Amino acid sequence: MRFASYEHHDRRRVAVVEQDGTLFPLPGVTSLTALIRETGGLSGLLAAGSASLDLPGGPHVSRVRLLPPLQPTSVRDFVAFEEHVEGVRRAVDGVAGVPEQWYAAPTFYFTNPHSVHGTGDDIPMPPGSSVLDYELEVGAVIGRAGHDLTPEQARDHIVGYTVLNDWSARDLQSAEMKVGLGPCKGKDTATTLGPFLVTADELDAYRDADGFLRLALTAEVNGETIGRDLLSNMSWTFEELVAYASRGTRVVPGDVLGSGTCGNGGCLAELWGRRGKQSPPPLKPGDTVTLSVDGIGTVTNTVVAGEDPFPLPAGRRKGRERP
Repeated sequence: MRFASYEHHDRRRVAVVEQDGTLFPLPGVTSLTALIRETGGLSGLLAAGSASLDLPGGPHVSRVRLLPPLQPTSVRDFVAFEEHVEGVRRAVDGVAGVPEQWYAAPTFYFTNPHSVHGTGDDIPMPPGSSVLDYELEVGAVIGRAGHDLTPEQARDHIVGYTVLNDWSARDLQSAEMKVGLGPCKGKDTATTLGPFLVTADELDAYRDADGFLRLALTAEVNGETIGRDLLSNMSWTFEELVAYASRGTRVVPGDVLGSGTCGNGGCLAELWGRRGKQSPPPLKPGDTVTLSVDGIGTVTNTVVAGEDPFPLPAGRRKGRERP
């Protein structure tokens, strides 16, 4: 089942999306995040969606403004593709290879849940950046709270999946990571989610013998195909990512866990690292990025000019005065 959040005639609604694109709104529901929390997981969400199909259909999806399918409670973004690490590490840090520690555990960082965009939204250039990049990912959405989960338990906590674009200001990212912390303003301006939440049961047919989802991923810039990969090239399954995320803490309904960027052109920086030059060039205002994932859908965004940063002083080199 596919769920959409949308705006139509100045009203926000949540609906089931039928194969022909007809929307079947859920009465009184304006937040998919709240619905996931209230229904308690996949079976409850499917029951709520099925009930809406007994009601009159609404507008066609082409006649509404699609919003991000949900407002995430949090966003953990992993780095689960070895090929991506190889290329981007060379482009951003200037070093070759994959650090051995990467294989020890599925690393992630927390990104901004307050700057989420839907398909069709304009994406502003991050203030102070001139090296913008897309990143093609899939996000798993948590439907039930849990802590210290095993991968087997974690499967029952994933309610569905959505396409994720982790927009990245590579120049800001490279500078700030020299401090020894993860990216902050390099990833802070925008994340795209959409076009729908596809429930986990819909993708079971794509699961291979090792538990990976064999979904084709494609990235285009201005209509030109830049990257192609398979989601099954992840080094950890989504269930393993959820288990690791829940270690010593909780995952809760509405949390989004990104796969990390796929390889083979899943972002521009990977290609820059392999080619030793910025080819294709960084994104600029007017560029349109289209990311597609089999079984889930397609998101498209156009880059526009952003705000100029307000200048701040350099950090003061202060004396070590003590109380």
